Amino acid sequence: MNRCAWVKLDEPIYVAYHDEEWGVPVYEDRHLFEMICLEGAQAGLSWLTILKKREGYRQAFDQFDAEKIIHYDAVKLAELKENSAIIRNRLKIQSVVTNANAFLAMQQKHGSFSNYIWSFVDGKPIINHWKSIAEVPITTEISDRMSKQLKKDGFKFVGSTICYSFMQAVGMVNDHTTDCLCRK
Repeated sequence: MNRCAWVKLDEPIYVAYHDEEWGVPVYEDRHLFEMICLEGAQAGLSWLTILKKREGYRQAFDQFDAEKIIHYDAVKLAELKENSAIIRNRLKIQSVVTNANAFLAMQQKHGSFSNYIWSFVDGKPIINHWKSIAEVPITTEISDRMSKQLKKDGFKFVGSTICYSFMQAVGMVNDHTTDCLCRK
């Protein structure tokens, strides 16, 4: 049985992520918030690096509880900058706090963050039919629109490539190649 070509078969955490999470629709707000923050943290790095630090992120950022994160002060941010369990980039750390505020605002405005984010695909996953990984885009018109709107709504580290990767991660698009065992 084949998997998508990007999966590093010698990395069990990567195989598990591909087989159990990637492309599976997520509607739970906190998980969506976690994923948008982790995708932003990945900018310029490999997704494997982030997966290996995922538990560290969960611990460092109070399980991605936005209500707690918005109250982080300079002392907490300085502690995070010294935390080797996460990517210690000041702008990426600050973006989680910024994004927590924007996330809560979108929950308030739209009833849930899920309602807001899934509206970009009319509430249902886009099922693509790529034969090879070479066909899979890194951005689309929808990720461009999402990026522009997220930025307008106060989010950081949400460029179009990050948005498309997020869409793949949370199942807004299913980009498993047609020969992949996870293709459903």
